[in-house]
Amino acid sequence: MRVSKLVVATLSVAMLCGSAWALKPGEAAPEFKGTNSNGKTETLGQYRGKYVVLEWANQGCPYDRKHYLSGNMERLQREWTAKGVVWLSVISSAPGEQGYVTPPEENAYLEKMHAVPTAAILDPSGTIGRLYGAKTTPHVFVIDPQGRLVYEGALDDQPTPDPASLKGAHNYLDAALKESMAGKAVTTPVTRPYGCNVKYGN
Repeated sequence: MRVSKLVVATLSVAMLCGSAWALKPGEAAPEFKGTNSNGKTETLGQYRGKYVVLEWANQGCPYDRKHYLSGNMERLQREWTAKGVVWLSVISSAPGEQGYVTPPEENAYLEKMHAVPTAAILDPSGTIGRLYGAKTTPHVFVIDPQGRLVYEGALDDQPTPDPASLKGAHNYLDAALKESMAGKAVTTPVTRPYGCNVKYGN
């Protein structure tokens, strides 16, 4: 039994790492299909021609809470969606795991936080998360209007749940969007994401 568990764990890590390595900036972002917290279908293809941000989220994760309770994440959502960017929060926590939410619970949280993503996709099977190799909450991906990945990694350069760290932090997401929208190559297209592990099911 111990050997079987070790094999499963090893394969799980390998699959996760394999997805992350397979998904590189400059390559086509994989198509996905999911259901948002209002019961509507969301696909990457429906947003072709626009910038898309994918933000993996978990309400109970201290690192995620740093950005939401401080208003930092909401500010970014408001700023970039106002500029035409599509912002999709993705919750890949499995049922019974930290961060798992029902549609009404997610909608109540968004209202309480005054969060304004374009939509919040519930991904309890982890299908979208594994497809993109999402490892932590938060973990962000930026996709350009041609459907190519231009950034993936951490939100900023402060890998701590301390809200005080936001002062003076370098925001990688901001930088990637600004540079790409200006027609420039993204200076830092990949960073190491930090936060809580995405709580996938088996």
